[in-house]
Amino acid sequence: MQNKGFVTFITASLALICAFYLSFSFITNHYDSKAEKMGDAAGKAYLDSMANEKVFLGYTLKEARRQQIGLGLDLKGGMNVILKLNAGDLVKNLANNSEDPNFKKAIDAASKSTSQSNYIDQFVTEYKRLVPNANLAVLFGAGDLRDQINPSTSEAKVIELLKEKYNSAVEASFNVLRTRIDRFGVVAPNLQRLEGQGRILVELPGVKDPERVRELLQRSANLQFWRTYKYEEIASDLQGLSARLLALSAPEAQPIPVPAENPLDDSLAVVEVQEPAPVAKAPVAVRDTLSNYLMLGGRGGATVGMARDKDRNRIDSLLAIAYEYQLLPEDLTLLWGAKAIQDPQTRKVTDLYELYAIRTNRSGKPDLSGDVVTTAKADVDNRGIGGVNPHVSMSMNPEGAQIWARLTKENEKRSIAIVLDGVVYSAPNVENEITGGQSSISGNFTIEEATDLANVLNSGKMETSIVIEQENVVGPTLGKASIQSGIISFAIALVLLMIYMCLAYGFVPGMIANLALVVNSFFTLGILASFNAVLTLSGIAGLVLTLGMAVDANVLINERIKEELRHGKGMTRAIADGYGNAFSAIFDSNLTTIITGVVLFYFGTGPIRGFATTLIIGLIASFITAVFLTRMVFEALDKHHKLDKVTYTTFMTKNLLVNPTYSFLSARIKGYALPLLIVVAGLVGYFTVGLNQGIEFSGGRNYIVKFDQQVDNQQLRDKLAPELGGKLVLTAIGTEGDQVRISTNYLIEDAGDDVEHQLVDKLYNGLSSFYKTQPTKEVFADQYIVSSQKVSASMSSDITRQALIAVGLSLLFMAIYILIRFRNVAFSIGAFASVTTTTLMIIAVYVLLWKVMPFTMEVDQNFIAALLAIIGYAINDVVIVFDRIREEIGNHPQGDRFEIVNGALNSTLSRTLNTSFTTFLVMAIVFMFGGASMRSFTFAILLGVIFGTYCTLFVATPIAYEVAKRRREKAATKPAK
Repeated sequence: MQNKGFVTFITASLALICAFYLSFSFITNHYDSKAEKMGDAAGKAYLDSMANEKVFLGYTLKEARRQQIGLGLDLKGGMNVILKLNAGDLVKNLANNSEDPNFKKAIDAASKSTSQSNYIDQFVTEYKRLVPNANLAVLFGAGDLRDQINPSTSEAKVIELLKEKYNSAVEASFNVLRTRIDRFGVVAPNLQRLEGQGRILVELPGVKDPERVRELLQRSANLQFWRTYKYEEIASDLQGLSARLLALSAPEAQPIPVPAENPLDDSLAVVEVQEPAPVAKAPVAVRDTLSNYLMLGGRGGATVGMARDKDRNRIDSLLAIAYEYQLLPEDLTLLWGAKAIQDPQTRKVTDLYELYAIRTNRSGKPDLSGDVVTTAKADVDNRGIGGVNPHVSMSMNPEGAQIWARLTKENEKRSIAIVLDGVVYSAPNVENEITGGQSSISGNFTIEEATDLANVLNSGKMETSIVIEQENVVGPTLGKASIQSGIISFAIALVLLMIYMCLAYGFVPGMIANLALVVNSFFTLGILASFNAVLTLSGIAGLVLTLGMAVDANVLINERIKEELRHGKGMTRAIADGYGNAFSAIFDSNLTTIITGVVLFYFGTGPIRGFATTLIIGLIASFITAVFLTRMVFEALDKHHKLDKVTYTTFMTKNLLVNPTYSFLSARIKGYALPLLIVVAGLVGYFTVGLNQGIEFSGGRNYIVKFDQQVDNQQLRDKLAPELGGKLVLTAIGTEGDQVRISTNYLIEDAGDDVEHQLVDKLYNGLSSFYKTQPTKEVFADQYIVSSQKVSASMSSDITRQALIAVGLSLLFMAIYILIRFRNVAFSIGAFASVTTTTLMIIAVYVLLWKVMPFTMEVDQNFIAALLAIIGYAINDVVIVFDRIREEIGNHPQGDRFEIVNGALNSTLSRTLNTSFTTFLVMAIVFMFGGASMRSFTFAILLGVIFGTYCTLFVATPIAYEVAKRRREKAATKPAK
């Protein structure tokens, strides 16, 4: 092999990189284990204290967490939510709540649309369809954009302004949610915008209070402007506060959660001042002093101190006591800044947060409400060559402009705080009175910071309400069980594959292939860590599937080397020819599967993306290890004559499938019968029995409920049906008989915590009598509902559409790739027919068996992921056979095509069955040991392996032969020109 030095360098470099990134997971796990032994409260405090301490190679624990392989919610437990902005509310506000019936119909139609295009485009399309000659400038000229739109404004300009407002609202909502979540105290949360109509994905590992999270995410945001104090004005109050706190005597105070009725109360540092109670308060003992945590002194403006992030809860606790005992002025409220401050020298973000002094009043109402802001945008002033001055331009309505003029006049040379959700985003100094409602906020901003502030100002009172479209809550017990089942299935699959490879090809070739498997897994996990990817249970399934497909490449190479040895070639030549002849087939098969993985990643969400990511990375790593690494090892051993007695066979495989002569083409009519029979039966079943659609496609809620004894499903169903209006599907989970999945679309159109409480009440009423020891309602909700999921009707329609597109595109891409790669339309038609038939057969079996199998056979996103994985896998077999047919036709261009095709099928039969067996073996392990939540997914892949192998032999190749034969006959009958 040429370029051995380059391959060695790349392999060694990749190994070092993977080892570096994987090491972070061991470091963070070490500290997490220490914290776990301390208990919840002490452990969290310990992790908070260590967050900014350097723990490994100069990285702090907080930075190390960003580099580790994160665990998905299905492994760690927690809450996954997809939120959608109600853009219709925004458009209504911008149109001054127009009563035009066509306007309202257009909003409803755009809101119900399943298109992934921008909401504004959808609305304009619908409105123009209803009112072809509509003037958008007239419609929106009376609303919040009236200062920017007049009757002569072009339609394109109006649409541009609407999109600016819409995008700003999405960005503002995202920032508001990000700040709330950062303050919620979740370790390693994930927040990201999704493609489509203003959707936001929120993942919160380890969350134990879903109700609080729902309220937090859907709460309206209130933007406020407040007057402030300077540090010197209240310095004496703050400097003497520690002494006054120490003078109290009672148990040490803990952080006090504050209700959110008052917008300022969102900050734990704030407790609304209450009137003194008529009875005397008991003394309290404060053993801490505020000066231990808070560094007093301002950096100018309204800042009065700063503190480390880990100390803010303790400061909040002490300030809460101070307010309760009236140790601070009545009109003083202390609020934290939204972001940690930067080091002025290095420009790096520190862990220090500033504390601002807000001047409040008895009413609790702000000096100016944020709903008066009509527009805000980030601008840049050029200051000479290469210099820029980012600032924010803000406009207010006439009412707001009048109040703003008075407020700025009264507070010249002082700061006015811009507060959202009880957090200070900025406190600019007022230079002079601002009239006309036009303001410019400048400072030491970056362009990104100016944009963020503009979005905050545009949020006003969060013009777009937020609704939860999809929700998934996984309890920590289920998460731990998933981790255990994932590790067990992966370990057993790896060991069995290693044993099989040694039994099939001998100890030396088998161990070299096993080395490739281990290195492949190491590279896959290392690359996942370098991408900061999250490992899910589906990802573990992808890792196990990758192992099976990695064996595919090693089997193909070993079979080709064995074939070359049977032709009488020496070991050195056999290795070179074996790798050379197998290269194109391995490349094609891996690339086709990667194509399906890319489609899966693009159209999937959450765990499905995790599966796709793992699959893609695993296949790339497999190609490197199988094609290059193992060849270097074989050639090194051959050079030292260590392979002289190696035959690539064992007592089990020596005479297995040696020169088979089965006539597949002669049996092609019979071969067509089985798929046709299964598909027709499935079609009949679809119109009579139907598919067991998961809530991701039908909309609804899923609950996994655990019992303390075995239960009878029919009795559960009979008792629970009246509670849920008969709208439920109840399925056993696992084999112990003590766990069920309850699917229902009862009250799916309703939202809010009241609905969630109502459903839990109904579940409790229907199920509580089936427990040996009847739990309380609270215990039932916390401990026995181990997982819950919700998908709205609109979200389910989007998922359905995306699933159909994903499967259709995968099939189409496979056909196009085969056409391009083999330059033969017959091969393309055969491949398309094979993978389509395999897909339809799997769906048909799910239609026919979902009511009788002892596990859930839901058609959900996991099922679609399995279909796409099988499309990629099934095409592998087809590519290998077609590659051999092409090779044989090249060697014997005048040979009989019937014999050539049959010969190619027989010569690759050993490889086809070998790889199918290994893939079936590893997925069977996942099916048995991977946990109940993965059974339907792995069962679909098991079916796909069987049906895919069958269709390669009896559908793809025969159809390709028939098409090619007819094309040749048609060409022969054409008269020569």
